[in-house]
Amino acid sequence: MKNRYLFISVFFALILTYGCKESTIKNSDTAETATPSSSDIKMDGDLPSKESISALFDEMDLQQATQSYLWGLPIVAFAEWQQQHYKTFNATSNDLVLYNTYHDRLGILTANATTPYVMSFIDLKANGPTVIEMPAGKTAGGLGDFWQREQATIGEMGPDKGKGGKYVLVPPTLKDFKADGYYIIPCATVNMFFGFRTLDPDPKVTEELVKKVKIYPYAQRANPTPTKIVSPPADKNWYGIQPSGIKYWERLHAILQDEPVEDRDRFFMAWLKNLGIEKGKPFAPDERQKKILIEAAKKGEQMAIANSFSKRFADVKHWPDKKWDYVMILSDPSQRTANYDEFFERSSYFYEAVTYSKAMMTKIPNVGQAYLGAYFDNNGNWLDGAKNYTLNIPANPPAVNFWSITIYDSATRCLIDNPQKNADLSSRKDLIKNSDGSVDLYFGPKAPAGKEKNWVQTLPGKHWFTYMRFYGPTAAYFDKSWKMDDIKEVK
Repeated sequence: MKNRYLFISVFFALILTYGCKESTIKNSDTAETATPSSSDIKMDGDLPSKESISALFDEMDLQQATQSYLWGLPIVAFAEWQQQHYKTFNATSNDLVLYNTYHDRLGILTANATTPYVMSFIDLKANGPTVIEMPAGKTAGGLGDFWQREQATIGEMGPDKGKGGKYVLVPPTLKDFKADGYYIIPCATVNMFFGFRTLDPDPKVTEELVKKVKIYPYAQRANPTPTKIVSPPADKNWYGIQPSGIKYWERLHAILQDEPVEDRDRFFMAWLKNLGIEKGKPFAPDERQKKILIEAAKKGEQMAIANSFSKRFADVKHWPDKKWDYVMILSDPSQRTANYDEFFERSSYFYEAVTYSKAMMTKIPNVGQAYLGAYFDNNGNWLDGAKNYTLNIPANPPAVNFWSITIYDSATRCLIDNPQKNADLSSRKDLIKNSDGSVDLYFGPKAPAGKEKNWVQTLPGKHWFTYMRFYGPTAAYFDKSWKMDDIKEVK
């Protein structure tokens, strides 16, 4: 019996102390103390010794905190980004933020570098029911709750069919709300995300269309305050990503104060209660809780990196013999299947990205988008900013509209912030083509001579990954008759 308990103790010690790849995101708020470990557990016969009880509780709290870190990734990402809107950009709940330039988008998780974004975070606690007026025009957008579940589609694929209309967002606390002449959107969370893109390539058309969008409280519909269009400050660097260390838990605690607790989350709320995170109470962890939370954020992020960048999900490869993963691994924007909620799929996607919709996971040729991600070279090594790589894009890529490949910093999961001030190559750019119609792309610290148009600059000392996007993926994408090779190191 003693041997059995000794084996179990050692087994769990190995699990907890096994070192994953260290995150490259640094934070001064790091734990200096050793992680509680079951290797310290002393047994008194078949029972833990009296002095070991506290170590077991520390270990239990640490394990639960690491899983709570993974659970909170989508809501913490939105909550942090919302604070950037409010505090860094000085945008209100009823304003629109226009992300138009390369610098504008540097702080967004895996942003598209080719088309502008228009976004807003709407606080229904402050506003009550809130109106969004969309003008007629070519737009694609939608609404997401703060767990990043799609709540409604707006624009050409929405109920207004691009003809324009008035939507009213209804808080989860308000039932049976009615308003004639509006599209009613019941919301699952108090805080909501609204974002859209204009589909016309003419920037002047985009500018005029955005000016016509209005956001205001339904109670002020007779005389609404004009909606402002705000741009991120050109002189400030910012990141709308999950913070590290104790700041992660501060942000989680703050947003949980406003949001309803769903049945699926009640166990997580019980775990967090043991760590000083509780609805209706201030966040004031004692020293023991703080050390565990800091260590859990570090270990949880290491788990998130492995879960995102080295996906272990079934059928995750688009071509089984290549390194290209499906980025969109959730089976549905609801994050729910018949028998379980997609905890690990959700954690994987929302560590490295934000927003999710049916249009982003289309199964119908020639509409929507398709996303593939690569984190390794053809030999299975992480993509290294100090090395040179090449990628061949065969002729006739399967995209009705256009394709693009975008480079991201692995530490921030945002656009690579390089001196070149460029993170993407696409069919919309003047690329050098080969005689067979294929295109050779290059990634590395220095451009190969004569290939500057086909090059993205990477940074020594930093890893990177990439997304390949197909806008309007064709049948050749779905039947895999068009095939792309892996990224290869150039020695």
